[in-house]
Amino acid sequence: MLLQIPDVLSGDELARARDLMRDADWADGRITAGTQSAQVKNNQQLPETSMAAREARQLVLQGLAASALFMTAALPRKIYPPLFNRYAGAANAFGNHIDNAIRTFAPTAQHVRTDVSCTLFLAEPDEYEGGELVIEDTFGSQRVKLPAGHMVLYPASSVHRVEPVTRGARLASFFWVESMVRDDAQRRLLFDLDMSVLALRQQQGETAEAVKLTGVYHNLLRMWAST
Repeated sequence: MLLQIPDVLSGDELARARDLMRDADWADGRITAGTQSAQVKNNQQLPETSMAAREARQLVLQGLAASALFMTAALPRKIYPPLFNRYAGAANAFGNHIDNAIRTFAPTAQHVRTDVSCTLFLAEPDEYEGGELVIEDTFGSQRVKLPAGHMVLYPASSVHRVEPVTRGARLASFFWVESMVRDDAQRRLLFDLDMSVLALRQQQGETAEAVKLTGVYHNLLRMWAST
């Protein structure tokens, strides 16, 4: 499932995150790359333990916690602490790669299985040229370039890349989710069912049918989820 989630960050949160990015000391993006992806990764990244990364991380986590759409789509069990990258100048692209199946957050040694990949855009589309996130999976090849504060989530098993940035700077947060439901097809079914039940309740109220379908949702979640 590929899903766009709008307004993960408020205007004030986004402005604060951008201020942190503006004054930050950036490092080579390969500091968190795997063996294969390091061969095609050419960007900059905030060190995980930097003050800027820690403060910006809390802004993103607060935004995620407040997003009902993110919660129902990802069904998060663990969230890898958000990272931040910059594409500009000579460090401007990331070739085709697949994310590592397991990520370990070095400061805490926490392991996260990467079921879902997420990119939260922090720069407006007109601030840079190029920089599209290209995701290839069963849904075809999708090119994603969203307004600042908006996010896309997609299966971490997908081949994806960031096209070269030829003008300006592309700023983003990226991270992974270990879902309570690890199978992408099952998560998609649960999401579609949850959205349909929500629409039914809004249109018709708490009918017997809505109650029964809500029960179907939770029974499927009970069957498939691990905590």
